[in-house]
Amino acid sequence: ALIIFSSRGKLYEFGSVGTSKTLERYQHCCYTSQNPNVANHEAQNWYQEMSKLKAKFESLQRSQRHLLGEDLGPLSVKELQQLERQLESALSQARQRKTQLMLDQMEELRKKERRLGEINKQLKEQLEAEGATYRAFQGPSWATTSDGATVAGNSFSLHPLQSHPNMDCEPTLHIGYHQFVPP
Repeated sequence: ALIIFSSRGKLYEFGSVGTSKTLERYQHCCYTSQNPNVANHEAQNWYQEMSKLKAKFESLQRSQRHLLGEDLGPLSVKELQQLERQLESALSQARQRKTQLMLDQMEELRKKERRLGEINKQLKEQLEAEGATYRAFQGPSWATTSDGATVAGNSFSLHPLQSHPNMDCEPTLHIGYHQFVPP
């Protein structure tokens, strides 16, 4: 780093990094070279940390192999019983979770079934209403009953308007059961 002061008191810095970074690196190198015990102590701490992590990793790998049913030979009866309890606990939790998911899914399916049933009911009512309207406009349909009588299929019939000089109205609708008697 290059530091220049102009005749007017301005400060100019030149370098790849700022002057503060350069000074920090300088101080770090100076103090580290004066005290080699600090660097050695730091390296020793990192080595101990690495050793702990390596031991933990190996322990976790061994536990995983045991849980998978591998490498069980060196385990004692007590360790095998502990492993069995762990597996039973894990299995119980897995079954509980599976049961809960299935119950939730069943509840969702029941809700869906109710919604679809309601939609089906509405569609059936709509179809019946449209069918009744269609049959009403088709006119009476004649059917023969089991005793041989012929009856009208509609429960109402339209009668043409009779001509009355003072009456200006629409055709009337008579609702009821009309039995047709053949001539």
